[in-house]
Amino acid sequence: MKKLALLALLPLSFSALATEEREWIPYKKLLEVTKFDKFYALPAAERDKVAVYITFAPNNKTIKPADMALTVVHSGGRTALPVTADGRLSMVPVAKWIGEDAKIWTQMPKGEKAAIGFGMNAVLPEGQQWGYASAMGSVPQANAAIKQVAGALSLFAPSIKSVVFKFAKPAQLKIQAHDGVKQYSSDARNEIWLKPDDALLKENPLMVASERPREVELETDTK
Repeated sequence: MKKLALLALLPLSFSALATEEREWIPYKKLLEVTKFDKFYALPAAERDKVAVYITFAPNNKTIKPADMALTVVHSGGRTALPVTADGRLSMVPVAKWIGEDAKIWTQMPKGEKAAIGFGMNAVLPEGQQWGYASAMGSVPQANAAIKQVAGALSLFAPSIKSVVFKFAKPAQLKIQAHDGVKQYSSDARNEIWLKPDDALLKENPLMVASERPREVELETDTK
């Protein structure tokens, strides 16, 4: 798996209290550490092309991210925060939990550490055809969001450069531009990497994929 598109967040460390479930961190603090609170404070029109997620990477590689078993304990009960096998947590902040200072509990072994990060995916309209600006416009929108979320640290934040279309099998992608059709084929990883083109963003031609991508990731790298 290629490097995640992380924002201007330094890796953070934490120690769980024991192998049994114990209180770890306030829910509000996790949102602040990962900048989720600032991202979701942006107007919807300034983040509608981007989906954000938190990443967890235990330093001890024998520990799987899902083994962290994160759970929010709040006034209404308990709500699991499922972490995927590759260490991703997607969620929308819950204002009620922030207001009541809900806590996150974990089962991480005592003394173990993990890096916490922040990644982004592009949000595609339904189907296999989209306007170029809908898909590739996620890059300038993501970079604008990074600048606002990072604040004074934005000068040190990496910029999103590529949109990575990830398919379940070999696939093709066409851009039906005025000056001719541009055609791309997936690589050995069933991925197509594209950098946004200012002229095409303005023209907004149709993009047509042979099948719908399983994921569209925003990357700080290029190919």
